[in-house]
Amino acid sequence: MHVNGAVAGGFEPVREAFAANFRTLGERGAAVAVYRDGHRVVDLWGGTRDVDGTLPWERDTAQIVRSATKGVVSAALLLLHQRGELDLDAPVRTYWPEYKAAGKEHTRVRDLLAHRAGVPVLDRPLTPAEAADPDLAAAAVAAQAPVWEPGTAHGYHAQTFSWLTGELVRRVTGRSAGAWIAEHVAGPAAADFWLGLPAAEAHRVGRVGRLQAPEPAGALRVRPKRAVADAYADPASLTRRAFAAITPLPDENDPAYRAAVLPASNGIATADGLARTYAALIGEVDGGRRLFTPDTVELARGERSAGPDRVLVVPTRFGLGPMLHGTASPLLSPGSFGHPGRGGALGFADPESGIAFGYVTNGFRSSVTADPRAQALVRAVRTALAG
Repeated sequence: MHVNGAVAGGFEPVREAFAANFRTLGERGAAVAVYRDGHRVVDLWGGTRDVDGTLPWERDTAQIVRSATKGVVSAALLLLHQRGELDLDAPVRTYWPEYKAAGKEHTRVRDLLAHRAGVPVLDRPLTPAEAADPDLAAAAVAAQAPVWEPGTAHGYHAQTFSWLTGELVRRVTGRSAGAWIAEHVAGPAAADFWLGLPAAEAHRVGRVGRLQAPEPAGALRVRPKRAVADAYADPASLTRRAFAAITPLPDENDPAYRAAVLPASNGIATADGLARTYAALIGEVDGGRRLFTPDTVELARGERSAGPDRVLVVPTRFGLGPMLHGTASPLLSPGSFGHPGRGGALGFADPESGIAFGYVTNGFRSSVTADPRAQALVRAVRTALAG
């Protein structure tokens, strides 16, 4: 399979790993971009734009990035804090009075960001159409009783993160999270990232689907731990209920779904757009404006939740929104912060090395956090830096 694009000297291991993903891990179409100190050092793409098609992936092909969206909406909320418009220690009811219902009156803004709010599930799941209605969805999550006392434990808010964070942005700014990100995050970073896909960009977005990847020759088959397997098999578990907060599962290729604003799950980006967003958080990109102050970087990546995750079951680590380097999400180093998308995409920044990374794909595997294709590319970046 021919790999398109270029790498800077020393980053050849990333090209080799990217090509190997197609040979050994069943990749159909993908792209990876890496910035170092605000300059692009990796820009690669290959395969087909559609998981089930034959048209070639172009340099500007974009894909849905699922939960990698969470890292970007978290950055928006941290920027609002940086500007003095949002107090992370304030009760959520300060901005969203209806949220105090059902025992949630003491939930703080930082609890929402760190997956400590206790509302990863909805007693009555929303349909895809209801989930896309910001008023209806916000009312549903505001009325929901927490399944643990807010602030006392953490568990991945897989879908409800959309309405928790999206409504907070709406209450503070009067605008949707997608519109605010377009003006204050993606715009200044000159990044191809959309939350609520504009019709004018729809032609660039490929079809996504499930990827049945072959096992590499000689590889040991890794089975999930019994507790994890049981959690995903039990319809009554927090795990299943959290991922089923939208039921039935939405069609990610549906134009209506892509045009909706769901900050937990339906951001759309190029690999370069994802990497460039993170590059702009930690430094100037091609002479442009840096978005995060050093203090905000530390807020983003300071550990706020760690240990057994009540939803994902495995141990996870979160800052104020981003996932942090750990077993569930192995990034570049202990100082990295970002977010994976279930079964594929990954975006993160590593301030110490000046690295910002973005990977997007049209083929989603069954992994929830650490996707083997993304991890092969991260290892290659680590090798390049060590060389």
